Amino acid sequence: MSLNLEEKKAVVAEISEQVAQAQSIVIAEYRGLPVGDMTALRAQARKSGVYLRVLKNTLVRRAVDGTPFSGLADQMVGPLVFGISADPVAAAKVLNDFAKANDKFVIKAGSLPGKVMDVNGVKALATLPSREELLSKLLGTMQAPVAQFVRTLNEVPTKFVRGLAAVRDKQAA
Repeated sequence: MSLNLEEKKAVVAEISEQVAQAQSIVIAEYRGLPVGDMTALRAQARKSGVYLRVLKNTLVRRAVDGTPFSGLADQMVGPLVFGISADPVAAAKVLNDFAKANDKFVIKAGSLPGKVMDVNGVKALATLPSREELLSKLLGTMQAPVAQFVRTLNEVPTKFVRGLAAVRDKQAA
């Protein structure tokens, strides 16, 4: 069933809104994939905060035209699923993990603002830690010196108390 002009405009507007907030877009071919597997992929994408949708390539080309993702338009050929995310790593992780488990699901390309990536680039991006993981590592790194300083300060009275206990035990014996 084809869309009328108003429905097409609404889809282009929705995709344009998603692309405006996006940090990455990953496209993959889903030819021959069972509906149950596609439903599982959608659920995983939703959980990870990835906007995942099967769309007409011409509508997506219009939506990305004039954006930093416009270079991806050349890759839009065939039946594709589009993963769009505000986290630069999330879409690549979700689609790459799904592609490892399903042979019929093939990643075609991806894009960061101003840079189009091939399949290997998407796989490399998928191996990077997510934003939350990087922030937690940064916080741990920043807290380490303070925590070590506190432990050092705490060790002085602890050693003093141990020394007093040793003297007490020696005099008691």
